[in-house]
Amino acid sequence: MTLKERLADELKIAMRAGDVERRDTIRLLQAAIKQEEIDRQVTLDEDGVQAILQKQAKQRRESMADYEKAGRADLVDEEQKQLTIIETFLPQMMSQAQVEQLARQAIVELGVTDAKGMGQVMAKLMPQVKGKADGRMVNDVVRTLLQER
Repeated sequence: MTLKERLADELKIAMRAGDVERRDTIRLLQAAIKQEEIDRQVTLDEDGVQAILQKQAKQRRESMADYEKAGRADLVDEEQKQLTIIETFLPQMMSQAQVEQLARQAIVELGVTDAKGMGQVMAKLMPQVKGKADGRMVNDVVRTLLQER
């Protein structure tokens, strides 16, 4: 079952169950996918759909941070609920410990000794974690590891 089909099925289930939050979030995701297909004049494959979902999740995380700064707990809760729903359609994300392990391997393989080699480490690491880890978290882990050296 493709991700688009799964979204459609989950929408039907949410509608039958009367789960308004889940229904609305899935509709937002479907609209974002459809908009991308119209803009690019293509039918998105599985990777393209997954990229849209990751982008939507990232938007929710950024919005949550902004709302926290503004002291809007009500909006943070709403974004968190949407993020939780979006994450059910994404593959399991890597933990910080897993990313740290990969980063340590990359640093050793490349022989990087200071923060100047961060670009090399990131270039090697990002293809391995694409779609499985947040880029900001990967960046923070690599920066921390290189500062320790």
